[in-house]
Amino acid sequence: MAAIENRVTVKKHEVTKVTPFVNPNSKTTSFTLDLTYFDFFWFKNPPVERLFFYEMTDLTWDLFNSEILPKLKHSLSLTLLHYLPLAGHIMWPLDAAKPAVYYFPDQNDGVSFAVAEWSSESHAGFHHLSGNGIRQAVEFHPLVPQLSLTDDKAEVIAIQITLFPNQGFSIGVSSHHAILDGKTSTLFLKSWAYLCKQLQLCHHPCLSPELTPLLDRTVIKDPTGQDMLQLNKWVVGSDNSDPQKIRSLKVLPFLDSESLNKLVRATFELTREDITKLRHKVNHQLSKSSKSKQVHLSTFVLTLAYVFVCMAKAKLAKAKTEAEAAADNDEIKNIIVGFTADYSSRLDPPIPLNYFGNCNGRHCETAKASDFVQENGVAFVAEMLSDMVKGIDADAIEANDDKVSDILEILKEGAIIFSVAGSTQFDVYGSDFGWGRPKKVEIVSIDRTQAISLAERRDGGGGVEVGVVLEKQQMEVFESLFADGLKNDLV
Repeated sequence: MAAIENRVTVKKHEVTKVTPFVNPNSKTTSFTLDLTYFDFFWFKNPPVERLFFYEMTDLTWDLFNSEILPKLKHSLSLTLLHYLPLAGHIMWPLDAAKPAVYYFPDQNDGVSFAVAEWSSESHAGFHHLSGNGIRQAVEFHPLVPQLSLTDDKAEVIAIQITLFPNQGFSIGVSSHHAILDGKTSTLFLKSWAYLCKQLQLCHHPCLSPELTPLLDRTVIKDPTGQDMLQLNKWVVGSDNSDPQKIRSLKVLPFLDSESLNKLVRATFELTREDITKLRHKVNHQLSKSSKSKQVHLSTFVLTLAYVFVCMAKAKLAKAKTEAEAAADNDEIKNIIVGFTADYSSRLDPPIPLNYFGNCNGRHCETAKASDFVQENGVAFVAEMLSDMVKGIDADAIEANDDKVSDILEILKEGAIIFSVAGSTQFDVYGSDFGWGRPKKVEIVSIDRTQAISLAERRDGGGGVEVGVVLEKQQMEVFESLFADGLKNDLV
């Protein structure tokens, strides 16, 4: 399937600020939210960008402007009353040992809220972008807002609503990774959607307890001062003579525009039946091994194993072609596999499900690229991922961090990394603002971080939706491998 050469453009109608709802019977005061060592682990990571497409074939500008926008803005204002940190900024005052989130209502703090309208020569833009086929990665960028990130101040979240006349609208959300992990950003979006939908039923909706965030930082125990250790790893090498540089709140850069222009993205699906067949196949291959150990073959492990093997073969196919005219040491020799583990249920005591903030960490392992493309490659990667999952230790974040540092050295030697964003546990397709469930959800930022994305299938059948970003030639190879493997009993 060839990529459609169609560049999306949008017309910005307004960029305003939505502030937390002001209750006439009470006064909102300033608010400070400290960051934990889990937050500082992600302190300089690029923002996470999510995009939700909602289909409404009768949506005109008048209906959008008079019905959709007012409800989205008002419900967001109500939601921010519970999520005050989102209306604030990350700052690092000179008299403070570490940065924190500060919210000042008297300074009109709020969330940047952009309203845009899609425009293109093609009338199939909405369906093209909200489909599963191969699309240019940069087509999605105008639909997500950019966080304002300076040396002195960093936005926590930014939102953009884009109208597709007579087709629907999209909600683009950019969030700072040091404040919001996937679970927390999903909790916020569900809270916003819940209040927006309730506004269409009553004038004074209340947020349900399970959607009300827990802002109490004392639930994260840090007796050894891990917060400062994690923070200091980001400022090592800074110019110690210039406090402003040490305290800069700018994050790591994304890929350059030239590299991004080469990338395409597509969505692939695994059904419940596909996962079952894959599990049987892997079990059969592992049974031939002399090793006798229990392997954790969850949907997560099997999906990543199958997708990563297809990606390895797609990338190595290109590398082999290029290597014909290059030295042998230019070929890809190692592949790093990484994922983020949720620690909330693994801590002692466990963290409540509605906790606001990061509560996770990275886990990585390295293997030879040749192991991925062998006949039993899927079984090999599944076993490796199984060992990684069984070895998760929420109390060993420093050891995990040190391992990540070692792996970064391997990257310098020409290795490639396969990582994952999102989860099938987030129920992203449950975010109904009152006009139906999303037609499609994308994690736009995976094209800048070179990860795949995971979500549950929209039909609720227990399968998995996988977002993949590759160069066009690699994607065409991947697409063929992915489909052929399913047809051939996932061999």
